[in-house]
Amino acid sequence: CKCQYKHIVDWCGCSPNDFKPQDLVRIQQLTRPTFFARKFESMVNQEAIDILDTHLYGHYAPGTVAIKAYWESLFEQADGVGSLSDVALTAYSSFFRLGLRSLDSSQTSLETCRYEPIGYPVSVHLYFYDERFQGYLVRQEVQNVGSRVRETVEVWAVPQATMQLENNLREFERLKNLEVGTEWDPKERIFRNFGGVIGPLDEPVAVQKWVRGPNLTATIVWIDPAQTVAASYDISVDVDAEYTQYKPPLQRPLRPGAWTVRVLRLWERVAEARFLVMPLAFKGREPLHQEEDSWLHAGPPGNLYLEQGFQQLRSVLKLPPQEPALQEAQQRAQLVGKPLEAWVDRTVGAFWVTGDLCSTLPSPGPCPSLGPCTKSTWSSLAPDPKSELGPVKGDGRIR
Repeated sequence: CKCQYKHIVDWCGCSPNDFKPQDLVRIQQLTRPTFFARKFESMVNQEAIDILDTHLYGHYAPGTVAIKAYWESLFEQADGVGSLSDVALTAYSSFFRLGLRSLDSSQTSLETCRYEPIGYPVSVHLYFYDERFQGYLVRQEVQNVGSRVRETVEVWAVPQATMQLENNLREFERLKNLEVGTEWDPKERIFRNFGGVIGPLDEPVAVQKWVRGPNLTATIVWIDPAQTVAASYDISVDVDAEYTQYKPPLQRPLRPGAWTVRVLRLWERVAEARFLVMPLAFKGREPLHQEEDSWLHAGPPGNLYLEQGFQQLRSVLKLPPQEPALQEAQQRAQLVGKPLEAWVDRTVGAFWVTGDLCSTLPSPGPCPSLGPCTKSTWSSLAPDPKSELGPVKGDGRIR
């Protein structure tokens, strides 16, 4: 527990941090008059739970599956599509279409592997393995193009790393990561919006991770898909700083497409990360309409993200000419229907790949490369013995 009054009192009134393996020594101090551990969170650290579980109940049998896997449900059909944000619904639908397309292209000669999505996703999970976020699992009903038979398929969408470090970093060798997202949790130091599903109305924050090293000053520059310099600011990094973060108060809507955030030393690029602002296929969970909704994709009023413009930095940053990129962005802002869907899938496909697909049918269906989900170790329908709860026993325990 990071508590500002710990030097004064022997209790802590703030919200404690999640337990990690290095904290478990505190639970083992049985001579203390009182002790408790109340905050365990699998998506932050599952190993601490496994260690405690083993301490209480002993080891699982050798070969037990899914010990290092963790699935967290984000959406089920019973929640209703209205519970999803427009950007989440856009993302999950696109992940699913891209998955079906990858299946179709990998089995080009097989008509039996061509499917059309039906309706909306029926289930969405976050998937973690060995303490790392592995992607989204989206389940939805499909119809086989040839046979018109329906079944339910799960797609695994995997995010791609986008950070690049330059050579000859000198004091900037301290920089270990650069990431942009929303829902930054400063206590656990993670983005709660896993994979960075960001839309035009969101407020992204750039976070830099450092190791100890010399004091330094870095310039951070944000560049939008039309090559507009959206923001530029300096950050001071102290000797023992581990994280620096800043959320520039950008005018919205943010222009959809691939954004770039650069870390500069004396205007020379040290590192760069790309992030996606997704075009929205939905507004209020309804398909986008051209007349009233095109403002969502048009970028900020007057093409200014902050009160001051940064166009004078274009030459220093060696950006390509802006006019063609701006024209293209303006044309895309008018898209609706299938052309909009195609643009969404193109942009999402540049940041996400399909890890695998599976079918909920108990036995193999018409497409040979669609195995059953219960036998796909990554699937949310795969066996997970460590998470199974039986009836309460006579002594009041569940295990």
